[in-house]
Amino acid sequence: MQKTTKQEIMGLNGDEAVAYAVKQSDVDVVAAYPITPQTIIVEKYSEYVANGEVKTEFVCTEYEHSAMAATLAASATGARTFTASASAGLALMHEMLTVASGSRAPIVMAVANRALSSPLNIHGDQSDSMAERDSGWIHIYVENAQEAYDSIIQAFKIAEDTGVSLPVIVGLDGFTLSHTLERVDVLEDQAVQAFLGERKIPLVLTHEGKTVPYKLDPENPMTMGPIALQNYYFEFKRQQDEAMRLALNKIQEVNSEYAALSGRSYGNGLIDQYKLEDAEIAVVCVGSTAGTLKVLIDGLRQEGIKAGLLRLRTFRPLPVEELRNALKNAKAIAVMDKSMSFGGHGGAVFHEVRHALYDLQMQPPIVNYIYGLGGRDSNPVVLRSIFDDLLRIVRTGRVEKQITYFGVRE
Repeated sequence: MQKTTKQEIMGLNGDEAVAYAVKQSDVDVVAAYPITPQTIIVEKYSEYVANGEVKTEFVCTEYEHSAMAATLAASATGARTFTASASAGLALMHEMLTVASGSRAPIVMAVANRALSSPLNIHGDQSDSMAERDSGWIHIYVENAQEAYDSIIQAFKIAEDTGVSLPVIVGLDGFTLSHTLERVDVLEDQAVQAFLGERKIPLVLTHEGKTVPYKLDPENPMTMGPIALQNYYFEFKRQQDEAMRLALNKIQEVNSEYAALSGRSYGNGLIDQYKLEDAEIAVVCVGSTAGTLKVLIDGLRQEGIKAGLLRLRTFRPLPVEELRNALKNAKAIAVMDKSMSFGGHGGAVFHEVRHALYDLQMQPPIVNYIYGLGGRDSNPVVLRSIFDDLLRIVRTGRVEKQITYFGVRE
């Protein structure tokens, strides 16, 4: 796809790419606390603030729960807000994550995905954000630093759409992406600001009978996050779910608009397919592993093996119809999980994909590979065995092992 606006080539790691995208997005308030491997994001952004390169109010809080509380409070006043976290920091935010989504605050948060304790591990897997999959946040996962940059910009436009008004997590694999230097093509500041515009605020009817913007304003008092017992709570939750449904179209729309501006798109914004149209065996994954799998698939194709890849870019809301359409012709499917659902018979992505495909007329065998926990490496040589297993399933018609702990010492 051809670029339609001038861009500059920069060498950035994933964290720096996120910080640079936030810098260009005219953010009013950033509240954060550092935690590996996210620290570079807020550290770099604090430099932009100190150097006078942005007009953002930067709040360094005492811990992550307060960071989300401060970000939510700023968002409630109508400010464009951002934060970042990882691992235990994200877990510490949990209470405030549900408050933010229930308050319909369009916060954008980068998560440099990292393993959860115990035992202590600072390296990358996706257990932290997968544990928050039902907290009411949109979840987008990226493959490389370029997509991290592009997705942060897109996330503000998605979150702030008045039909959505939900917070967004952009997940990038810790260290694999957060600390790896890559080429990143960045837009001009003016192009990003024109793409985003000012934050749009939905209108609501107040107790005084006035239609006003949904924000804290002494001139138009209203209550946010009120107590809602048996008589109204259910309706609040149903509205959040409806907003998630509307977000499916908005994510695709923003992906297309951004492609027209930058020349870059990521599938349809929900799923990103690679040589999947005629694939007989297919792998589904989330995040940076897709890049390695694409190289493997190229080699398999040269051998005459019809292999393909589906990268699930948007995990919440789950793109059920897109998954069904993309995978309906596969004869065997492997789903890769970089997190565990203890006692849940497989990982979170496996659960979701298998659920989405359950109603297909032809139900392909689906197997699960839990891999990379605590940052354990999965190189192309060992990943090849996943495709070999799928070929064996197609040839024999039997699934000998539905869940494999890939690369673990048993």
